[in-house]
Amino acid sequence: MRTRISELLNIEYPIIQGGMAWVAEHHLAAAVSNAGGLGIIAAGNAPAEVVREEIRKARELTDKPFGVNIMLLSPFAPEVAKVVVEEKVPVVTTGAGNPESYIPMWKEAGIKIIPVVASVALAKRMEKYGADAVVAEGCEAGGHIGELTTMALIPQIVDAVTIPVIAAGGIGDGRGLAAVFLLGAEGGQVGTRFVVSHESIVHENYKKRVITSRDIDSAVTGRSTGHPVRSIRNQMTRNYAKLEQEGKSFEELELLTLGSLRKAVMEGDVVNGSVMAGQIAGLVSKEQSCKEIIEEIVDEMKHLIQNFHF
Repeated sequence: MRTRISELLNIEYPIIQGGMAWVAEHHLAAAVSNAGGLGIIAAGNAPAEVVREEIRKARELTDKPFGVNIMLLSPFAPEVAKVVVEEKVPVVTTGAGNPESYIPMWKEAGIKIIPVVASVALAKRMEKYGADAVVAEGCEAGGHIGELTTMALIPQIVDAVTIPVIAAGGIGDGRGLAAVFLLGAEGGQVGTRFVVSHESIVHENYKKRVITSRDIDSAVTGRSTGHPVRSIRNQMTRNYAKLEQEGKSFEELELLTLGSLRKAVMEGDVVNGSVMAGQIAGLVSKEQSCKEIIEEIVDEMKHLIQNFHF
């Protein structure tokens, strides 16, 4: 499967693992890379030296390319931006902000820069400032989201930029990957399905909650604050929605979610924790290895395209 994305990133399959905070650490990133995709370590709010250690641990598990996702709202983002240069990380994806100030430093180091975008305007701006590709993420995705759906967003961004586009949001099998290829994308980012992989370190309660989810089981909270987040419905999302309806302040809402993702991922609290997952969770029915997930997606996509008849 050769696309501009697989060639740009020197990977076998144009499948990128989502940069999910607390979930995407060195075990998962290395497993995805070893399976032929591009594994991603999520820096999240971690200090720079923690990220450095994750990079070095991943290198002990794989000799394949992998990347680091930098959450630009993190207070440690400036230091992490330098660590990826010092550690010679081949690929950086970014989210929750504008990476323009770091792009010259990364380009000088030969790093491939792939910002996550949720609008045509931001995609065009990222191309102007030297991004090598963009991840166009629809609101079906888990975690922090924009407003446009994948179906609407991808072709508009593909038409607006000349750099390759990776689609994200609602991709969980070969049908999803085939669909975004037909929309003009040259790669797909998968998040929720890798959450329940064997190599994922998330608590078994979290995995079971994703696997048993139905199509209608996710909810978006935080629209009133300008930071919408998609998670699986539970007591925390209900409490949050109630406070939003009551017009509570941003600070009060943030207090409710403080540490909630870690609580779900590490401690298995799927009642009061934040169980971030995309709408595609209703399609995820079992735990598999990263290799099995990627091969299943690719085989299904190839079969569909090769046997498609008008």
